[in-house]
Amino acid sequence: MDEFGEIRYARSGAAAIAYRVFGAGSIDLLVIGGFVGHLEIMFESPAARRFFGRLARFARVILFDKRGMGLSDRGSGAYTIENVTSDAIAVMDAAGSERAALLGISEGGPAAVMIAAGHPDRVSSLVLFGTYPRLVATDDFPEGVDAGTMHDAWRRMAESWGDDGSLRIWGPSEADDPEFREWWGRLLRSGASPGVVQTLASMYERLDVRPLLPSVQAPTLVTRRADDRLVPRELSVALATGIPEAELVEVPGSDHLFCAGDFDGLVDLIEEFLTGRSPAPDPERVLATVLFTDLVGSTETAAELGDREWRALLERFELQSRRELDGYGGRLVKTTGDGMLATFEGPARAIRCARSMSERARDLGLTTRAGIHTGEIERRDDDIAGIAVHIASRIEGLAEPGEVATTGTVADLVVGSGLRFRDLGVKALKGVPGEWPVRVVAGDDGG
Repeated sequence: MDEFGEIRYARSGAAAIAYRVFGAGSIDLLVIGGFVGHLEIMFESPAARRFFGRLARFARVILFDKRGMGLSDRGSGAYTIENVTSDAIAVMDAAGSERAALLGISEGGPAAVMIAAGHPDRVSSLVLFGTYPRLVATDDFPEGVDAGTMHDAWRRMAESWGDDGSLRIWGPSEADDPEFREWWGRLLRSGASPGVVQTLASMYERLDVRPLLPSVQAPTLVTRRADDRLVPRELSVALATGIPEAELVEVPGSDHLFCAGDFDGLVDLIEEFLTGRSPAPDPERVLATVLFTDLVGSTETAAELGDREWRALLERFELQSRRELDGYGGRLVKTTGDGMLATFEGPARAIRCARSMSERARDLGLTTRAGIHTGEIERRDDDIAGIAVHIASRIEGLAEPGEVATTGTVADLVVGSGLRFRDLGVKALKGVPGEWPVRVVAGDDGG
């Protein structure tokens, strides 16, 4: 299962609302995202995974797709702030959360305000990022954006929906990163249709939660990036002055998109506000070679042998595999039922260990396959995390029974070792940006 949990559905009236829960922190944190989202595409971005991974270090995070977008029901009733609020409460109920802190991001901010004001017993704290109580200027709200300017901006966005060029406004620090741009365009196209965007625009132009601000009882942090070009500073000030005892704190940067640019300072601020303690040091980041192994056909073999014989055979295989790991200087991270996750200081050792483990498996009448990648990992106590782990897992899934598959990175690093490879071409790895050259170990002339 993905470290960010399974996607499930909560029932909110006639609508099915997609949500996922992850993290094991001491507080529940319900995240109400911006104007578009998709619970699968969102987590294909390493930056978004790292942002939510940071939240998951101190909180049990609850995230959902709003009705009409992402994986939630389309055409399931009007997209209104009242419905978003009802859907959020339904998701909390489904996730078993009696009381949670709220993080309202951009267009999710007004809904977070409504929940905090209308359900004070369900809200422990409130964090509002890059958001507003009202967008459009009126006679009594001159700090808002001009209505004509806002209308033209939404019209242009709907006409060019899915164009990754909009990232120059939403996340300018990532605008020249081709992988981030590709992910951003795909998120927009998958998350909502141009028709939904026009519906949202109409609602956002009229939306006004200023009357609710004095009713918010939860401790509140209002934060924004200092040079955000999408939401003027005055709108954040209006939130902070309208909510009793709210605090406004700006962080450096020009990105409106939460996972663009350097967001560590933002997450540090959120963590300290919600937990009352300074953020823990970042996990140790090191370069390592990651090995995933898996027993092929283990379910069928277990059914043939029966539980007792299968368990005895599996224990013999694990014992021999651990001996191979020790012999090649590998570090066992964890077993995965019928496989193993391990790290090595060098890729050649990882490859030769995987081949030896495959030979030991054959001696027992078993078949393995393995995937190897070298990259940066995060050490978290006895576990590891990071995109390199994800890549190694995907590479293992491309290996045929008996094969050891690697990324091109690994093959390039072992030039001169005597290891020979067969090219499988360039592959897209699910959940990993870009395309990756894949190799299969074909022999070893060096030992």
